[in-house]
Amino acid sequence: MTIDNLNDLIELLKTPSPSSMEMKIQKRWLQYVEPFADEIRTDHAGNVIAVLNPNAEFKVLLAGHIDEIGLVINRIDAAGYLYFDKMGGINPKAAVGMKVTILGAKQELTGVIGVNAQHHGGIKGDFDVENLFIDCGAKSKEEIEQYVQIGDLAVYKREPELLMDRYLSGRGLDNRTGAFIVAEVLRKLAKMESKVGVYAVSTVNEETNMGGAYFAAAGVEPNMAIACDVTFATDYPHVNQNKYGDIKLGGGPVLAKGAPINRKINQWLEEAAQQLELPVQYELTPRMTGTDADKMRLTGKGVPVSLVSLPLRYMHSPVEMVSLSDLEQEIDLIVQFIANLTGNENLNPLED
Repeated sequence: MTIDNLNDLIELLKTPSPSSMEMKIQKRWLQYVEPFADEIRTDHAGNVIAVLNPNAEFKVLLAGHIDEIGLVINRIDAAGYLYFDKMGGINPKAAVGMKVTILGAKQELTGVIGVNAQHHGGIKGDFDVENLFIDCGAKSKEEIEQYVQIGDLAVYKREPELLMDRYLSGRGLDNRTGAFIVAEVLRKLAKMESKVGVYAVSTVNEETNMGGAYFAAAGVEPNMAIACDVTFATDYPHVNQNKYGDIKLGGGPVLAKGAPINRKINQWLEEAAQQLELPVQYELTPRMTGTDADKMRLTGKGVPVSLVSLPLRYMHSPVEMVSLSDLEQEIDLIVQFIANLTGNENLNPLED
């Protein structure tokens, strides 16, 4: 399986982007979209907004967050070991024994998350990140403080890989894949004649506070917004499908259904999928979506929203996994959806 510009996605995935420190990857994303965007904007949150048809009255905002979960250094002991807190939804059990890249004040530094040998009792029972530490090979607090400060961030040291030429695995696919998807939608629409303004946004801070999405939607004031994120695949061992639903890698993009979602947008997405003969899957978001859609919806006078997600295995682990076919189909679906818009759509669910 191949996908357009896969190498550009790989480069995004190689670039550290822990929540609150997205500047480097945002510059890379900006360089990628600049050749086909009519206009590029940034804002004080750190979002990058690439626009097609900026003079169009009807505006569609597409948001894919670029930040990933990470670690934040909160203590350095006398022997030079580093202790950390969560920057986003870190799973402590997945962290044990991992290598990390510390984005130090002066330079990047490799460390390992130490683990007590099984011979010495190992790690027993429930534990959290305060029970873990990072070993960079330093001999003292004074030595490591030449490289690391309190508040410095770290990410898992893990390169993206293709598996069976079908799946992509690595850290932070949640949600650099979404930021890539909205860029690719814009690239393909740039070759067409869209009747609406399209605002593709690489948002920041979703993993911690979703502030980037709020800044983006408040600034753009769109007529509608779609969050492009990931959702939980349930097609691997030990997942309770009766509780969490049946969502497969390779089964197509996932549409959300629930109180936050505008039914008309979903209907138009389904019609676009039928036009392209693409499969779609569904997830339930009864009260909240847990994505940028929640913040965008509550900006200004209110923004009708929908959520289109990429099925993802092993959420918030160093080995997240997605299907290349799902990725391609989500891009095609949203391109077709926007190509179908006339700019005269009425999103009021009480009116025809």
